[in-house]
Amino acid sequence: MALNPKMTRVLKAVAIFEASKGLLVLLAGLAVFSLIHQNIHSVAEQLVGHLHLNPAKHIPRIIIEAAGSLTDGRIRLLTILALLYSFMRFVEAYGLWLARQWAEWFALVSGSVYLPIELYELYRGVTWLKVILVVINLLIVFYMAIMLKRNGK
Repeated sequence: MALNPKMTRVLKAVAIFEASKGLLVLLAGLAVFSLIHQNIHSVAEQLVGHLHLNPAKHIPRIIIEAAGSLTDGRIRLLTILALLYSFMRFVEAYGLWLARQWAEWFALVSGSVYLPIELYELYRGVTWLKVILVVINLLIVFYMAIMLKRNGK
């Protein structure tokens, strides 16, 4: 069944959103990989200082402590996981851009998997960013469900 222009625009907007997530994680993974064979703890301390954050505060302290436990092996693992996640987002974005039904299913399932985690994080503490992410994810999941139901699948 052919999609009307509004549905096509929404699918393409979701595709762009998914591709953006993939690009963001890919860039983060490459940034982490660029730190291989370096003193990560020192780099984290410099970053916290450069951002004018108080290293005694909760989040900066977590970043510095986590950086101290990163080994080259863990960096490689994080990079591989980032590449895999990015690949999944790019494949999903490609399928949604072309209005493929398998991509609609993929978006529905992958978005649904994250909802319990996002809702739990929202329960732990409400911030505007968390609310926005939950709302966007809910809208995508509901839209994909409507699209699939509309197409009788």
